[in-house]
Amino acid sequence: MKAVITVIGRDTVGVIAKVSAVCAELNINVEDVSQSIMQEMFCMIMLVNLSRCTIDPAAVGDRFAALGQEMGMQVTLTRQEVFDAMHTI
Repeated sequence: MKAVITVIGRDTVGVIAKVSAVCAELNINVEDVSQSIMQEMFCMIMLVNLSRCTIDPAAVGDRFAALGQEMGMQVTLTRQEVFDAMHTI
């Protein structure tokens, strides 16, 4: 199962490391990453594979939301199924 992780907020040191650490902790494979800094705002999109993840997708979303609060950023996980459903309506 694939998903997209988005990270948005004020640029600070260690954002990529913290998000990647959670991915490693949960056995989530990062397949692609795009990042940029737009007027001091950090923006990152990660395409990830959850097929070997150690917890269920809802808990993964909660874990990234908690990480976002800890960092003062918005971190969200959206499963591929959501994007697929949006294009079939």
